[in-house]
Amino acid sequence: MPTQISRCGWANHSELEIAYHDEEWGIPVHDDLYLFKMLILEGKQAGLSWSTILAKRETMCAAFDNFDPHALIRYDERKIEELLKNDGIIKSRQKINAAIHNAGVYFEIVREYGSLDAFLWRYVDHQPIVNGWERLEQIPASTPLSEQISRDLKKLGFKYVGPTIMYAFMQAVGMVNDHLTSCFCYRRG
Repeated sequence: MPTQISRCGWANHSELEIAYHDEEWGIPVHDDLYLFKMLILEGKQAGLSWSTILAKRETMCAAFDNFDPHALIRYDERKIEELLKNDGIIKSRQKINAAIHNAGVYFEIVREYGSLDAFLWRYVDHQPIVNGWERLEQIPASTPLSEQISRDLKKLGFKYVGPTIMYAFMQAVGMVNDHLTSCFCYRRG
C-alpha cells in the first residue's frame, strides 16, 4: 500500500496544481527573468483563480516570449492585436498592456538596484520568511510587508501589483514559506 503524501490542501485538485506545488511553489528563486515572469503571471491572476493561470501558463509563455522583458518592451499595437486573438491566453487588453509597461519598469529597477532579485529579496533580508501555519485558513491574503512592496512597486510604475498579488508572488517565489507544517515541502529548505 503506497504511503499518502501530505501536501497543502489547495494543491490536491489537479495534476497541474500538484506538480506546481511539489516542484515550484515556495522554492526560493533568484533568477531575474523567472521573477519577472512570475510577477506578470500573478498579476494576470487578478480576478481569476491560479488554476486558470496554470492551465494557460504554457500557452501564455509561448505567446509572450516567456515574458522576457527584453522581448515585451518591443511589443507594438500589431502584437497586442495578435495576442487579443489568442484563445490560449488571458485576453485582457489592460493586462497585456500592463505586462508590456512593466517590462520598461523592470529595466529601471535593474539600473537602480542591479537586479530585480536584489530589489525584491532585500525586503526579507535575502532569507525566506518561514511561517508555521497548521491550517489553510490561517494563511493571510496579504501582509503589511506585501502592502509595502506593493506601494513601492506602484511608486516605481508597476501595474497589477496589489498587496494580495504581491503576497501570492512572495509565496510562489519562496520569499515566504507558507507550506502547512504538515506538508512534505515545509522542511524542504
